[in-house]
Amino acid sequence: MNERFVSVLRAVIFVLLGLALCGIMFQLAGYSAPLMFQAIADGAFLRAGALQQALRWSLPLFITATGVALSFRAGYFNIGAQGQFYVGAVSAAFMAEWLNGAPAAIVIPACIASGMLGGAAWALWPGLLRLKSGADEVITTLMGNFLAGLVLLYVTSGPLKDPSGSGQQASSRPLDAAYRISDSMGLSPTIVAIVAVVGVAIWLLINRTTFGVLSGLAGRNPTMVEWQGARTWRIGLASFLISGALAGLAGTVELMGPNGRLTGGFLPGHGFTAILIALVANFSVVGTAFVALFFGGLASAALYLPIMAGLPSAAIDVINAAIALFITAKSSLIDRIAKLKGRTWKTS
Repeated sequence: MNERFVSVLRAVIFVLLGLALCGIMFQLAGYSAPLMFQAIADGAFLRAGALQQALRWSLPLFITATGVALSFRAGYFNIGAQGQFYVGAVSAAFMAEWLNGAPAAIVIPACIASGMLGGAAWALWPGLLRLKSGADEVITTLMGNFLAGLVLLYVTSGPLKDPSGSGQQASSRPLDAAYRISDSMGLSPTIVAIVAVVGVAIWLLINRTTFGVLSGLAGRNPTMVEWQGARTWRIGLASFLISGALAGLAGTVELMGPNGRLTGGFLPGHGFTAILIALVANFSVVGTAFVALFFGGLASAALYLPIMAGLPSAAIDVINAAIALFITAKSSLIDRIAKLKGRTWKTS
Protein backbone atom coordinates (compact mmCIF):
# COMPACT_ATOMS: atom_id res chain seq x y z
CA MET A 1 0.00 0.00 0.00
CA ASN A 2 2.86 2.36 0.83
CA GLU A 3 4.54 1.81 -2.55
CA ARG A 4 1.25 2.37 -4.34
CA PHE A 5 0.65 5.56 -2.38
CA VAL A 6 4.13 6.82 -3.30
CA SER A 7 3.56 6.21 -7.02
CA VAL A 8 0.14 7.88 -7.00
CA LEU A 9 1.43 10.89 -5.06
CA ARG A 10 4.41 11.26 -7.40
CA ALA A 11 2.19 11.12 -10.48
CA VAL A 12 -0.31 13.66 -9.13
CA ILE A 13 2.41 16.10 -8.03
CA PHE A 14 4.33 15.88 -11.30
CA VAL A 15 1.18 16.33 -13.40
CA LEU A 16 0.29 19.41 -11.35
CA LEU A 17 3.84 20.71 -11.73
CA GLY A 18 3.63 20.25 -15.49
CA LEU A 19 0.36 22.16 -15.64
CA ALA A 20 1.75 24.90 -13.41
CA LEU A 21 4.86 25.26 -15.55
CA CYS A 22 2.75 25.62 -18.68
CA GLY A 23 0.51 28.16 -16.95
CA ILE A 24 3.57 30.29 -16.10
CA MET A 25 5.00 29.94 -19.60
CA PHE A 26 1.79 30.93 -21.35
CA GLN A 27 1.17 33.78 -18.91
CA LEU A 28 4.63 35.17 -19.67
CA ALA A 29 3.95 34.74 -23.38
CA GLY A 30 0.95 37.06 -23.14
CA TYR A 31 -1.87 34.55 -22.68
CA SER A 32 -4.14 34.14 -19.69
CA ALA A 33 -3.25 31.14 -17.52
CA PRO A 34 -6.64 31.19 -15.70
CA LEU A 35 -8.45 31.14 -19.04
CA MET A 36 -6.22 28.28 -20.17
CA PHE A 37 -7.12 26.18 -17.12
CA GLN A 38 -10.79 27.06 -17.50
CA ALA A 39 -10.71 26.03 -21.16
CA ILE A 40 -9.07 22.73 -20.25
CA ALA A 41 -11.62 22.01 -17.52
CA ASP A 42 -14.59 22.96 -19.68
CA GLY A 43 -13.36 21.24 -22.82
CA ALA A 44 -12.29 18.09 -21.00
CA PHE A 45 -15.05 17.39 -18.50
CA LEU A 46 -17.45 20.21 -17.59
CA ARG A 47 -19.26 21.18 -20.78
CA ALA A 48 -22.15 19.14 -22.17
CA GLY A 49 -20.85 16.12 -24.04
CA ALA A 50 -17.26 16.63 -22.80
CA LEU A 51 -17.07 13.25 -21.11
CA GLN A 52 -18.14 11.46 -24.29
CA GLN A 53 -15.49 13.33 -26.26
CA ALA A 54 -12.85 12.54 -23.62
CA LEU A 55 -13.79 8.86 -23.86
CA ARG A 56 -13.52 9.02 -27.65
CA TRP A 57 -9.81 9.85 -27.31
CA SER A 58 -9.05 7.89 -24.17
CA LEU A 59 -10.30 4.45 -25.29
CA PRO A 60 -7.71 3.85 -28.05
CA LEU A 61 -5.05 5.48 -25.87
CA PHE A 62 -5.85 2.98 -23.12
CA ILE A 63 -5.41 0.04 -25.52
CA THR A 64 -1.97 1.21 -26.63
CA ALA A 65 -0.85 2.32 -23.17
CA THR A 66 -1.58 -1.08 -21.59
CA GLY A 67 0.72 -2.72 -24.12
CA VAL A 68 3.43 -0.13 -23.50
CA ALA A 69 3.09 -0.67 -19.75
CA LEU A 70 3.51 -4.42 -20.15
CA SER A 71 6.67 -3.99 -22.20
CA PHE A 72 8.15 -1.40 -19.84
CA ARG A 73 7.41 -3.61 -16.81
CA ALA A 74 9.53 -6.33 -18.38
CA GLY A 75 12.43 -3.92 -18.85
CA TYR A 76 12.06 -3.59 -22.62
CA PHE A 77 11.51 0.01 -23.68
CA ASN A 78 9.20 -0.13 -26.66
CA ILE A 79 9.13 3.45 -27.94
CA GLY A 80 7.64 2.30 -31.25
CA ALA A 81 3.96 2.29 -30.35
CA GLN A 82 3.29 4.99 -32.94
CA GLY A 83 4.77 2.93 -35.75
CA GLN A 84 2.97 -0.22 -34.59
CA PHE A 85 -0.25 1.81 -34.46
CA TYR A 86 0.31 2.87 -38.09
CA VAL A 87 1.19 -0.57 -39.39
CA GLY A 88 -1.77 -2.14 -37.60
CA ALA A 89 -4.13 0.35 -39.22
CA VAL A 90 -2.53 -0.21 -42.65
CA SER A 91 -2.80 -4.00 -42.28
CA ALA A 92 -6.47 -3.72 -41.33
CA ALA A 93 -7.12 -1.40 -44.28
CA PHE A 94 -5.59 -3.89 -46.72
CA MET A 95 -7.65 -6.70 -45.19
CA ALA A 96 -10.85 -4.65 -45.54
CA GLU A 97 -9.95 -3.92 -49.18
CA TRP A 98 -9.23 -7.56 -49.90
CA LEU A 99 -12.47 -8.80 -48.32
CA ASN A 100 -14.59 -5.96 -49.67
CA GLY A 101 -18.08 -7.28 -50.33
CA ALA A 102 -17.90 -10.07 -47.75
CA PRO A 103 -20.27 -10.08 -44.75
CA ALA A 104 -19.35 -7.73 -41.90
CA ALA A 105 -19.29 -10.70 -39.50
CA ILE A 106 -16.26 -11.95 -41.43
CA VAL A 107 -14.58 -8.67 -42.35
CA ILE A 108 -14.55 -7.00 -38.92
CA PRO A 109 -12.88 -9.88 -36.99
CA ALA A 110 -10.47 -10.43 -39.89
CA CYS A 111 -9.48 -6.75 -39.87
CA ILE A 112 -8.98 -6.79 -36.10
CA ALA A 113 -6.80 -9.90 -36.34
CA SER A 114 -4.86 -8.41 -39.26
CA GLY A 115 -4.27 -5.15 -37.39
CA MET A 116 -2.98 -6.96 -34.32
CA LEU A 117 -0.70 -9.17 -36.42
CA GLY A 118 0.61 -6.11 -38.27
CA GLY A 119 1.41 -4.29 -35.04
CA ALA A 120 3.05 -7.39 -33.57
CA ALA A 121 5.15 -7.90 -36.73
CA TRP A 122 6.37 -4.30 -36.56
CA ALA A 123 7.40 -4.89 -32.93
CA LEU A 124 9.06 -8.23 -33.74
CA TRP A 125 12.11 -7.01 -35.64
CA PRO A 126 13.37 -4.52 -33.00
CA GLY A 127 12.71 -7.17 -30.35
CA LEU A 128 14.82 -9.69 -32.26
CA LEU A 129 17.56 -7.11 -32.83
CA ARG A 130 17.67 -6.43 -29.09
CA LEU A 131 17.80 -10.10 -28.18
CA LYS A 132 20.10 -11.38 -30.92
CA SER A 133 22.55 -8.52 -31.40
CA GLY A 134 22.10 -6.32 -28.33
CA ALA A 135 20.80 -3.39 -30.40
CA ASP A 136 19.25 -0.65 -28.26
CA GLU A 137 15.49 -1.09 -28.59
CA VAL A 138 14.91 2.59 -27.83
CA ILE A 139 16.75 3.53 -31.04
CA THR A 140 15.33 0.78 -33.24
CA THR A 141 11.71 1.26 -32.16
CA LEU A 142 12.03 5.03 -32.47
CA MET A 143 13.39 4.68 -36.01
CA GLY A 144 10.58 2.23 -36.71
CA ASN A 145 8.09 5.04 -36.09
CA PHE A 146 9.54 7.08 -38.95
CA LEU A 147 9.66 4.07 -41.26
CA ALA A 148 6.03 3.26 -40.50
CA GLY A 149 5.08 6.87 -41.18
CA LEU A 150 6.64 6.54 -44.64
CA VAL A 151 4.74 3.30 -45.19
CA LEU A 152 1.52 5.09 -44.29
CA LEU A 153 2.25 7.91 -46.74
CA TYR A 154 3.05 5.40 -49.49
CA VAL A 155 -0.15 3.44 -48.93
CA THR A 156 -2.43 6.49 -48.78
CA SER A 157 -0.89 8.02 -51.90
CA GLY A 158 -0.47 4.74 -53.76
CA PRO A 159 -2.15 1.33 -53.42
CA LEU A 160 -5.13 2.49 -51.31
CA LYS A 161 -5.33 6.08 -52.58
CA ASP A 162 -8.81 7.55 -52.79
CA PRO A 163 -9.16 8.69 -56.43
CA SER A 164 -11.94 11.10 -55.48
CA GLY A 165 -9.79 12.97 -52.95
CA SER A 166 -8.99 16.66 -53.24
CA GLY A 167 -5.24 16.03 -53.32
CA GLN A 168 -4.64 18.31 -50.33
CA GLN A 169 -4.12 15.33 -48.02
CA ALA A 170 -3.30 11.76 -48.96
CA SER A 171 -6.03 9.39 -47.82
CA SER A 172 -7.29 5.89 -48.50
CA ARG A 173 -10.67 4.95 -49.84
CA PRO A 174 -13.32 5.14 -47.12
CA LEU A 175 -14.46 1.92 -45.51
CA ASP A 176 -17.88 0.61 -46.34
CA ALA A 177 -20.38 1.71 -43.68
CA ALA A 178 -21.14 -1.94 -42.91
CA TYR A 179 -17.56 -2.43 -41.73
CA ARG A 180 -17.46 0.54 -39.37
CA ILE A 181 -17.59 -0.25 -35.65
CA SER A 182 -18.62 3.28 -34.64
CA ASP A 183 -19.55 6.61 -36.16
CA SER A 184 -17.28 9.66 -36.15
CA MET A 185 -17.88 10.14 -32.41
CA GLY A 186 -15.79 7.04 -31.73
CA LEU A 187 -18.07 5.56 -29.07
CA SER A 188 -19.99 2.35 -29.56
CA PRO A 189 -20.72 -0.86 -27.64
CA THR A 190 -18.23 -2.67 -29.87
CA ILE A 191 -15.34 -0.34 -29.03
CA VAL A 192 -16.21 -0.31 -25.33
CA ALA A 193 -16.32 -4.12 -25.37
CA ILE A 194 -12.91 -4.31 -27.08
CA VAL A 195 -11.40 -1.96 -24.50
CA ALA A 196 -12.97 -3.89 -21.62
CA VAL A 197 -11.64 -7.21 -22.94
CA VAL A 198 -8.14 -5.71 -23.34
CA GLY A 199 -8.18 -4.22 -19.83
CA VAL A 200 -9.37 -7.40 -18.12
CA ALA A 201 -7.05 -9.64 -20.15
CA ILE A 202 -3.92 -7.58 -19.46
CA TRP A 203 -4.83 -7.18 -15.77
CA LEU A 204 -5.21 -10.96 -15.44
CA LEU A 205 -1.99 -11.52 -17.39
CA ILE A 206 -0.03 -9.20 -15.11
CA ASN A 207 -1.58 -10.13 -11.77
CA ARG A 208 -2.71 -13.73 -12.10
CA THR A 209 -0.18 -15.53 -14.29
CA THR A 210 3.40 -16.73 -13.97
CA PHE A 211 4.31 -14.62 -17.00
CA GLY A 212 3.06 -11.49 -15.26
CA VAL A 213 5.11 -12.18 -12.14
CA LEU A 214 8.25 -13.03 -14.10
CA SER A 215 7.89 -10.06 -16.46
CA GLY A 216 7.70 -7.66 -13.53
CA LEU A 217 10.70 -9.36 -11.94
CA ALA A 218 12.62 -9.27 -15.23
CA GLY A 219 12.30 -5.51 -15.32
CA ARG A 220 13.88 -5.20 -11.86
CA ASN A 221 16.23 -8.18 -11.60
CA PRO A 222 16.66 -10.32 -14.74
CA THR A 223 19.27 -12.49 -13.01
CA MET A 224 16.64 -13.61 -10.52
CA VAL A 225 14.41 -14.66 -13.41
CA GLU A 226 17.19 -16.84 -14.78
CA TRP A 227 17.58 -18.41 -11.35
CA GLN A 228 13.91 -19.33 -11.47
CA GLY A 229 14.57 -21.35 -14.61
CA ALA A 230 12.84 -18.91 -16.97
CA ARG A 231 14.33 -17.31 -20.07
CA THR A 232 14.37 -13.53 -20.08
CA TRP A 233 14.55 -13.44 -23.88
CA ARG A 234 11.22 -15.22 -24.11
CA ILE A 235 9.64 -12.77 -21.67
CA GLY A 236 11.12 -9.83 -23.56
CA LEU A 237 10.02 -11.04 -26.97
CA ALA A 238 6.52 -11.86 -25.71
CA SER A 239 6.19 -8.39 -24.16
CA PHE A 240 7.26 -6.80 -27.45
CA LEU A 241 4.73 -8.84 -29.44
CA ILE A 242 1.83 -8.16 -27.08
CA SER A 243 2.69 -4.47 -26.93
CA GLY A 244 2.84 -4.22 -30.71
CA ALA A 245 -0.37 -6.21 -31.14
CA LEU A 246 -2.27 -3.86 -28.83
CA ALA A 247 -0.92 -0.77 -30.61
CA GLY A 248 -2.01 -2.35 -33.89
CA LEU A 249 -5.43 -3.04 -32.38
CA ALA A 250 -5.74 0.63 -31.42
CA GLY A 251 -4.89 1.62 -34.99
CA THR A 252 -7.57 -0.76 -36.26
CA VAL A 253 -10.13 0.70 -33.87
CA GLU A 254 -9.35 4.21 -35.12
CA LEU A 255 -9.56 3.10 -38.73
CA MET A 256 -12.82 1.17 -38.42
CA GLY A 257 -14.29 3.55 -35.87
CA PRO A 258 -14.16 7.35 -35.87
CA ASN A 259 -11.81 7.86 -38.85
CA GLY A 260 -13.24 5.41 -41.34
CA ARG A 261 -10.15 5.70 -43.55
CA LEU A 262 -6.40 6.13 -43.43
CA THR A 263 -4.95 9.61 -43.82
CA GLY A 264 -1.42 10.95 -43.97
CA GLY A 265 -0.32 12.05 -40.51
CA PHE A 266 -2.83 9.69 -38.91
CA LEU A 267 -2.95 10.78 -35.21
CA PRO A 268 0.80 11.53 -35.08
CA GLY A 269 1.00 11.89 -31.28
CA HIS A 270 -1.00 8.81 -30.30
CA GLY A 271 1.87 6.45 -29.51
CA PHE A 272 3.92 9.00 -27.61
CA THR A 273 0.92 10.04 -25.51
CA ALA A 274 0.32 6.36 -24.73
CA ILE A 275 3.91 6.06 -23.48
CA LEU A 276 3.38 9.08 -21.25
CA ILE A 277 0.15 7.57 -19.91
CA ALA A 278 1.93 4.32 -19.03
CA LEU A 279 4.66 6.25 -17.20
CA VAL A 280 2.22 8.42 -15.25
CA ALA A 281 0.18 5.34 -14.29
CA ASN A 282 3.36 3.55 -13.14
CA PHE A 283 2.47 0.61 -15.43
CA SER A 284 -0.73 -0.19 -13.53
CA VAL A 285 -3.68 -1.30 -15.67
CA VAL A 286 -6.23 0.34 -13.38
CA GLY A 287 -4.10 3.47 -13.15
CA THR A 288 -3.75 3.50 -16.93
CA ALA A 289 -7.53 3.64 -17.28
CA PHE A 290 -7.81 6.78 -15.15
CA VAL A 291 -4.75 8.46 -16.64
CA ALA A 292 -5.95 7.69 -20.18
CA LEU A 293 -9.24 9.40 -19.37
CA PHE A 294 -7.33 12.45 -18.14
CA PHE A 295 -5.24 12.68 -21.29
CA GLY A 296 -8.28 11.97 -23.40
CA GLY A 297 -9.84 14.98 -21.71
CA LEU A 298 -6.79 17.06 -22.61
CA ALA A 299 -7.13 16.00 -26.24
CA SER A 300 -10.80 16.96 -26.15
CA ALA A 301 -9.91 20.33 -24.62
CA ALA A 302 -7.58 21.13 -27.54
CA LEU A 303 -10.62 22.31 -29.50
CA TYR A 304 -11.53 24.83 -26.80
CA LEU A 305 -8.14 26.43 -26.20
CA PRO A 306 -8.26 28.66 -29.31
CA ILE A 307 -11.84 29.74 -28.53
CA MET A 308 -11.62 30.48 -24.82
CA ALA A 309 -7.94 31.29 -24.24
CA GLY A 310 -6.65 32.25 -27.68
CA LEU A 311 -4.05 29.49 -27.47
CA PRO A 312 -3.34 27.22 -30.43
CA SER A 313 -4.47 23.60 -30.14
CA ALA A 314 -0.80 22.59 -30.13
CA ALA A 315 -0.60 23.97 -26.58
CA ILE A 316 -1.86 20.55 -25.47
CA ASP A 317 1.34 19.05 -26.89
CA VAL A 318 3.35 21.52 -24.80
CA ILE A 319 1.40 20.46 -21.70
CA ASN A 320 2.04 16.78 -22.47
CA ALA A 321 5.74 17.51 -22.93
CA ALA A 322 5.90 19.37 -19.61
CA ILE A 323 4.25 16.48 -17.80
CA ALA A 324 6.69 14.07 -19.46
CA LEU A 325 9.58 16.26 -18.33
CA PHE A 326 8.54 16.00 -14.70
CA ILE A 327 7.26 12.42 -14.65
CA THR A 328 10.62 11.07 -15.82
CA ALA A 329 12.46 12.97 -13.09
CA LYS A 330 13.31 11.56 -9.70
CA SER A 331 12.50 13.32 -6.46
CA SER A 332 13.91 11.97 -3.22
CA LEU A 333 11.96 14.65 -1.34
CA ILE A 334 8.62 13.35 -2.64
CA ASP A 335 9.65 9.79 -1.84
CA ARG A 336 10.53 10.72 1.73
CA ILE A 337 7.29 12.66 2.23
CA ALA A 338 5.23 9.83 0.79
CA LYS A 339 6.93 7.17 2.87
CA LEU A 340 6.53 9.25 6.03
CA LYS A 341 2.86 9.78 5.25
CA GLY A 342 2.42 6.08 4.50
CA ARG A 343 3.92 5.14 7.87
CA THR A 344 1.65 7.67 9.58
CA TRP A 345 -1.40 6.11 7.97
CA LYS A 346 -0.21 2.64 8.81
CA THR A 347 0.23 3.37 12.51
CA SER A 348 -2.92 5.46 12.93
